[in-house]
Amino acid sequence: MKTRDLAFVALFAALTAVLGLVPAINVGPVPVTAQTLGVMLAGSVLGAKRGFLALLLFLLLVAIGLPLLPGGRGGLSVFAGPSAGYLYAWPLGALVVGLLTELTWRRFNLAWAAVANTLGGVLVIYAVGIPFVAVYADTITLAQSFTGSFSFLPGDAIKVVAASLIAVQVRRAYPVIERRRGAVPAS
Repeated sequence: MKTRDLAFVALFAALTAVLGLVPAINVGPVPVTAQTLGVMLAGSVLGAKRGFLALLLFLLLVAIGLPLLPGGRGGLSVFAGPSAGYLYAWPLGALVVGLLTELTWRRFNLAWAAVANTLGGVLVIYAVGIPFVAVYADTITLAQSFTGSFSFLPGDAIKVVAASLIAVQVRRAYPVIERRRGAVPAS
């Protein structure tokens, strides 16, 4: 990796940490946080590889005990609770957002950004996170975990719109994801 790539990875890990300063909203065993916005931005601005690495670095910092999650949480214990699946899904979500962004790079616009952020930043994270809630929260079934996740949808919709708007503007002003050879610039 180039020094520039390492700097971008560190920057988006730090951005995700800063988003943890926004107070979480407790809606059950898993809080609503602003940090999934960092997942979406890492994937849609940095691309698949660097977005994945940024969230992997963030989780490594949490694992060694840095209090980077809302409420000053950190350490290995957060990886064995109801919200663990959501945390595990963050690098995967950034990877999927990044892959979809790279695939649509030539025609990347607000609509494609919203699709990428919704699929990777919401659906992938829910697909991994929801089953973990049912496993780690003793009194919650998978069906209850699934229906309980609906309370996250309004906040996630706002984050999808914000990440998509930011990604499109960054692409226009300072594209971090390199264009592939032979790619036709989008208008």
